[in-house]
Amino acid sequence: MVLGKVKSLTVSFDCLNDSNVPVYSSGDTVSGRVNLEVTGEIRVKSLKIHARGHAKVRWTESRNAGSNTAYTQNYTEEVEYFNHKDVLIGHERDDDNSEEGLHTIPSGRHEYAFSFELPQTPLATSFEGRHGSVRYWVKAELHRPWLLPVKLKKEFTVFEHIDINTPSLLSPQAGTKEKTLCCWFCTSGPISLSAKIERKGYTPGESIQIFAEIENCSSRVVVPKAAIYQTQAFYAKGKMKEVKQLVASLRGDSLSSGKTETWNGKGLKIPPVSPSILDCSIIRVEYSLMVYVDIPGAMDLFLNLPLVIGTIPLHPFGSRTSSVSSQCSMNMNWLGLTLPERPEAPPSYAEVVTEEQRQSSLPPVAACDDFERVLQGPLFAYIQEFRFLPPPLYSEV
Repeated sequence: MVLGKVKSLTVSFDCLNDSNVPVYSSGDTVSGRVNLEVTGEIRVKSLKIHARGHAKVRWTESRNAGSNTAYTQNYTEEVEYFNHKDVLIGHERDDDNSEEGLHTIPSGRHEYAFSFELPQTPLATSFEGRHGSVRYWVKAELHRPWLLPVKLKKEFTVFEHIDINTPSLLSPQAGTKEKTLCCWFCTSGPISLSAKIERKGYTPGESIQIFAEIENCSSRVVVPKAAIYQTQAFYAKGKMKEVKQLVASLRGDSLSSGKTETWNGKGLKIPPVSPSILDCSIIRVEYSLMVYVDIPGAMDLFLNLPLVIGTIPLHPFGSRTSSVSSQCSMNMNWLGLTLPERPEAPPSYAEVVTEEQRQSSLPPVAACDDFERVLQGPLFAYIQEFRFLPPPLYSEV
């Protein structure tokens, strides 16, 4: 009897998104099919799947142990998120080559469905870094007697969602710095830098609106710049390895002595980058916006404003609130204002307006026809849109 051959073994996922890319989150059900095509009849001990998700870091460092000896120190660490196995055909054990318990698969194409659930606990977002990675995959294994197993691995993507509409990520980020240049006994005037962005959280594709003021009182020509950096941190055996990469940058105009430049919302677009990874114990991916002044012949003057790159974009309500607060801040010249430690509370309504004044200022009640016209007018639509908004905090006003 001449047995057939395995022509192909593939794994496909049941994708629910429009881009047909397998993307999941914690708690989702991962389903798909193992596709097997054979030419002729084959006998199989088992067909299995093995699904796994883990974060792993690895790097090496050279060490000197003396004048003539050296050795290499390996740093490795791993965190497993889940490990799932399932048998689609046959039985669990494949260590024997007996003819008992074999399954016959006829010639042609065959599909075998699989399904498993990701853990409800937070998972790290899929990531490929310089010294480590976060990977999720499904591996199919076909075992036959007296032959090597046929294996195929297919990766899928996991996003641990970060919603930038949370209050901590909607808060503005700002800072101010100053630098005085010295050369021997000569001291020039200071270079000052103030910068602010509307919020801390962004998603790829958005533009960061930068508000800044740069004043050059030195004798040199300086150049204001801004850049987004990604910092990858890897941890193993109590050590850390860090990699910093430039993501995007922009350059302002050269600023001669005694000149001032103002950025009123200068845009810096975020390219497609990996979201921040903040909950993994061995890999962290963080972002920052650096607004700085390039000073020839001296250390640059720079401000670091932390960023979080999320997966859930800004809600229109958050955008409207952020825009209004930004306009109020800019109109009040935020670069030079600081709030007192204990602001005085505003007076109550009863302290300002007496009951007699209030009664005299009330308008007469409108007739029914007039009231119906109000309900049908644009003002009522405006009220309907905003009537559920919460009142602003006193610190915001």
